[in-house]
Amino acid sequence: MIYKKKDFFIEKVKASKLAKIYSTPLYCYSYQKLSENINYFKKMFKSIDPLICFSVKSNPNKILLSEIRKLGLGADVVSIGELMRSLKAGIKPNKIVFSGVGKTSKEISYAIQKKILLINAESKSEVLEIEKLAKAKKRKVDIGLRLNPNTDAKTLSQISTGKKENKFGVSEKTFLNLIDYIKKSNFINLKCLSVHIGSQILNNKPYEKMLKVLEKIIDKSEYNFEYIDLGGGMGIDYENKNKNLDLKKYSFHINNFLKRYKTKIIFEPGRSIVGNTGLLISQIIYIKEGDNKNFIILDAAMNDFMRPALYNAKHRIIPLIKTNTRSKKAYEFVGPICESTDKFLTKKKFQKLKEKDFIAICDVGAYGMALSSNYNLRPKATELLIKNSKIQIIYKRQSLKDLI
Repeated sequence: MIYKKKDFFIEKVKASKLAKIYSTPLYCYSYQKLSENINYFKKMFKSIDPLICFSVKSNPNKILLSEIRKLGLGADVVSIGELMRSLKAGIKPNKIVFSGVGKTSKEISYAIQKKILLINAESKSEVLEIEKLAKAKKRKVDIGLRLNPNTDAKTLSQISTGKKENKFGVSEKTFLNLIDYIKKSNFINLKCLSVHIGSQILNNKPYEKMLKVLEKIIDKSEYNFEYIDLGGGMGIDYENKNKNLDLKKYSFHINNFLKRYKTKIIFEPGRSIVGNTGLLISQIIYIKEGDNKNFIILDAAMNDFMRPALYNAKHRIIPLIKTNTRSKKAYEFVGPICESTDKFLTKKKFQKLKEKDFIAICDVGAYGMALSSNYNLRPKATELLIKNSKIQIIYKRQSLKDLI
C-alpha cells in the first residue's frame, strides 16, 4: 500500500477506483501484507517452531480465514460461531484452541464433538462442566488451564487481561488446586498452561515478567505441560512512528525459557497478523465550518469502525489523492451518527479537502469489521481482498431491504 505519484494504491489497484466502483464505506485488505506479516512472524520464532493460532475475534471473515489457513496458521476461537466458521474455512480441529471465560454447555459439547486440540478452561466451574460433559460422551478431553499471572501489560485498561482484577484466568492457588483435581479425573487431561496478558503490547518487559511467573508456577506444580499457550497481544505501529514490539528479543527470552522446560509453544496473534492489512475507505459528505476547526463529515461512522469510540484509539487518516495544499484550520473527522463519540481523529495541517473527496482510515484490519454493527440501521460495509491486480469481494454490503 503506497502512493504512486499522487494516487494511493493497494497493491496494483488504485484505491480511488475501488471507492467509485464498490461505493463507500469500503473495507479493503492487502493479501501481500497479510502474507508478509505471517511469514515475518514465523521467521522471528523459527527456532521455537510454535503452533500459531490466529485470533479469529480480530477478523472473522471466512475467506480471510481460509487464506490464513493456507499460510499455515490454526485458530484461536472464543465462541461456537468462531469455531464453526474456522472449521468451515478448512482449519483442522487439531490446530484450534477454544478460549474465553463464559463457554456454555452447548459450546463445550460442540468443541468436544469436533475433537479440537484444546479447550482452555478459565475457572473451577468450567473445569467441572467440561468433565461432566466428557463423562456423558464417554470421552477423555484435552484441556488447558488459564493462569492469571497478575502482570500489567501497560496498555489500554479496556484491553488488559492479565491483572488480578481482570475477569480472565485463575489465581496461582486455584491453578495448583485444579492440577491436583484434574490428575485424579478419568475424563479430562491437562495438557496446557495458558496465559494472555493483554493487547497492543509494544514493550517486551511485560512478556519477560510473564515468563518468570510461568517458571515459578511450573516449578511449584512439578507438572509437565505438553503445551504452553502464551496468547498474543503483540501490538502494531498505529502512529507510523516505527514503534514495534521486538519479536526477536521476545523469541530470545522464550528460547531461554525452553532450555528449562521441554514443551511446545502456542501463540494466538490477531492484530499483528491482520491489523495493518486493512483500510476503510470513506467519502466526505459535507465539510462543516467551525470557529476553531472544520468538521469533515464522512459516510463511514462508528458502526463501521468502533475502535476510536470504544477505546479512544487513534488511527491515521490519509487522502486517496495527494495535493500540495494545506488546510489553515484543524480538521475533525466525524461520522453521521447522532453520538458525540462518532469521531475518528482531529488533525492539524492536513491536506486541504473538498466535499466528495475520498479518504482512508488506516490499519483497520483487526477489530474493524469484527466490531461493526447495524446501529442506526446502517448496512455493514463491503469487504474486498486485493491480490496484485485481482479484486475479490469477500463480504457483500448488506442491503437495506434485508435489514428492514
